[in-house]
Amino acid sequence: SDLFIQEMDTCQSTDAVRTLELEMVKVFITQLAKSKKETVYSRPVVQCIDYIYYHLNETISLQELVKETGLHPGYLSSLFHREMGITLTEYIRKQRIETAKNMLLYSDFSPSEIASILAFPSQSYFTEVFRKTTGVTPRKYQESFLRTTALGK
Repeated sequence: SDLFIQEMDTCQSTDAVRTLELEMVKVFITQLAKSKKETVYSRPVVQCIDYIYYHLNETISLQELVKETGLHPGYLSSLFHREMGITLTEYIRKQRIETAKNMLLYSDFSPSEIASILAFPSQSYFTEVFRKTTGVTPRKYQESFLRTTALGK
């Protein structure tokens, strides 16, 4: 949606706005169709996903997720891994990195501020995890986007 808003700001005519509106509707319909095809998860897994989403800025422990779901820690871990294909720890890390990528591109926060906001234990750990996941450091990721945007790509 942010990209469409930015693109809307550059529209010079009502025809351009209408064309962009059609494109937005097509994207929305495509995303809706994809979501219908996606796997339906069990209630405890959905509770974990929701909890993680709303608490990315905090340290998240298995015990907190156990409290949220009321399940035994071993069973919850196993259920989550079976349904999601990754461990709870990997899922939390993945969500934090995805959020960090968006923050690097669409906010004025520095990598060290993002590391702190997303409850990484240190900036160096954040940089290490980010690089392992994306292949580049947070700063390089941000710079490559800015270069691409400046070149109009």
